[in-house]
Amino acid sequence: MPTPVVTNASWVAGHRLDVTFSDGARKVIDFSPWLIGPVFEPLRDVDYFRRFILDGWTVSWPNGADIAPETLYESAARDRVVA
Repeated sequence: MPTPVVTNASWVAGHRLDVTFSDGARKVIDFSPWLIGPVFEPLRDVDYFRRFILDGWTVSWPNGADIAPETLYESAARDRVVA
């Protein structure tokens, strides 16, 4: 079975997004642990972080940064809320 993809995301506060996956799993995820390295540096600015988009499978940003959906799903699976 393929890893579910991100179907919806909304900004909560800081570097946290409320993320929903294609299988109905939903969780508020704190992205701050992943904001390491040059491609993620702009995302440390909350205003830039809030410019995220859904690119068809995960959350991404205008500079090309993204987090793989399987990484987000594993994070969500630790404390899942099913809608």
